[in-house]
Amino acid sequence: MYRTHTCGELRVNQVNETVTLAGWVQTVRKFGAITFVDLRDRYGITQLLFGETLNAALDANPLGREFVLQITGKVQERSSKNANISTGDIEINVTAFTVLNKSAVPPFTIQDDTDGGDDLRMKYRFLDLRRNAVKKNLELRYSVNRSARNYLHENNFMDIETPFLIKSTPEGARDFVVPSRMNPGQFYALPQSPQTFKQLLMVSGYDRYYQIVKCFRDEDLRADRQPEFTQIDCEMAFVEQEDILNMFEGLVKRIFKDVKNIDYLEKVERMSWEDAMWNFGNDKPDIRFGMKLANLKSVFLKGGNIEATGELINGVGFGVFDNAETVLAIAVAGCSEYTRKQTDELTDWVKRPQIGMQGLVYIKCNTDGTYKSSVDKFYTEDKLKAIADSAGAKAGDLVLILAGREERTRKATSELRLEMGKRLGMRKDDEFKLLWVMDFPLFEYAEDDNRWVARHHPFTSPKPDHIEVMINNNPVIENAEKYLEHPYSNIKANAYDMVLNGNEIGGGSIRIFQRALQEKMFAALGMSEEEALHKFGFLLGAFEYGAPPHGGIAFGFDRLCSILGGSESIRDFIAFPKNNSGRDVMIDAPSEIDAKQFDELQIKLNLK
Repeated sequence: MYRTHTCGELRVNQVNETVTLAGWVQTVRKFGAITFVDLRDRYGITQLLFGETLNAALDANPLGREFVLQITGKVQERSSKNANISTGDIEINVTAFTVLNKSAVPPFTIQDDTDGGDDLRMKYRFLDLRRNAVKKNLELRYSVNRSARNYLHENNFMDIETPFLIKSTPEGARDFVVPSRMNPGQFYALPQSPQTFKQLLMVSGYDRYYQIVKCFRDEDLRADRQPEFTQIDCEMAFVEQEDILNMFEGLVKRIFKDVKNIDYLEKVERMSWEDAMWNFGNDKPDIRFGMKLANLKSVFLKGGNIEATGELINGVGFGVFDNAETVLAIAVAGCSEYTRKQTDELTDWVKRPQIGMQGLVYIKCNTDGTYKSSVDKFYTEDKLKAIADSAGAKAGDLVLILAGREERTRKATSELRLEMGKRLGMRKDDEFKLLWVMDFPLFEYAEDDNRWVARHHPFTSPKPDHIEVMINNNPVIENAEKYLEHPYSNIKANAYDMVLNGNEIGGGSIRIFQRALQEKMFAALGMSEEEALHKFGFLLGAFEYGAPPHGGIAFGFDRLCSILGGSESIRDFIAFPKNNSGRDVMIDAPSEIDAKQFDELQIKLNLK
């Protein structure tokens, strides 16, 4: 037996017990004739005391960091206790020890405040995983996994596996493809999600399905993306949208309780996609704080005015506002005392390539009733007050205004709002706010291709009262400049996203389950009948054999874990992640394969 107890288990009520422990040497501290060693395993740290007799043996064969050590000894109460660790009241007076394995000097310190950079720790990830900070992340991940499984099991969901080697149907992100040796010239794809399989399971009568499943997308990476990621994938039959929302509000609230001991009792707010875009500038707003966007476009139109005052604002020669496609503002409470240095820094911030604006205009609503702005020479104080009032500002507030092209300005103002919320401490890691965003457009217009594309995926059903609009209208866009006048531009999807603290953590929809409507959807996306049959004939055929109404949702498991853990990167919660180039630098993958494998697959490389 290598151990009788773990390194996080022993307490003062076990004093005088003889125990055997095994683990890794964290630190060695020598004090004359005695030596203290901190022994670490997955469960914690226990202090070891090597007395005079064994100390001589350590002098002859010193212990190093990360040596694998087994000891036997007696539990005794510490004279100098350590309140920072669970075993801090005791230590082991060692009577015998065995070095099970020596260790080379680690390339970085195995502790929370390590001296190893990201690249180095990724290369030696098996060592990085020994650090307590990383271990806590994986423990949290396991807790979320266990909580979700328990909840879904209690609600009659079955965990059913679906294939990893499937058919490539590239409509959204790029597929990872896998050549088939037994079928030369043909390829599998790794699934971006189990979407069609879970719908087929509904047709098969398994009315409540789930998987915590790997998915794959060959796309450019960032902190919250990996080429392989995990979803909590769920589907239900004989349900309407309200059934889905209630069921999975319950799931997330259960995870909050089990993992964070948070009783999320308030009703989850619901918001339309249009309200989210108008008020927050994006479809996953962080509602932990207000600071809604104000659209000032009408204020600066030719001949425009502010109805409350009748003050003419335009035509003062300030073309940035007069000629802009849109003008958006946020009122930042209590920041009218910002210095010139602070406002200049904000201007530099919005000019960064990631934000892409030409500049920033501010109005200070001073507490003495005066107004100060970066565009004083263009606007009188009365007009500055009228603009600030239109932005919803009060005395003591700072109004920040961006102007330019609609899409870029909206995105930039949204990012500026989030940045100000962060700077002012309104986006706290220990505060959680859930939101449903609903009523998304079913279609988006792809200008380059002059056709409609699915905003979510081609299996999403329109809202029930929009089905007739979709069926009875031709999807062809005759005049690309007038696509907003086409009936398809107003069709809403029976879809919903769950948002947590400004992050989309889950998304789903009520699905199409009749063949005729699914064929109409494929046609609207520009697929010919032959193409639809080639790619999705199996699903269309299944719909002819009694497909029930169904819908579901998929949660981004890695992202949910990272938010609960207070991190911006999902990599921190994946045991063996890829870097931003999609490489596993620890095992050096992807890598070349030998010529024999190419010959077996009947593939030739054509590198340019």
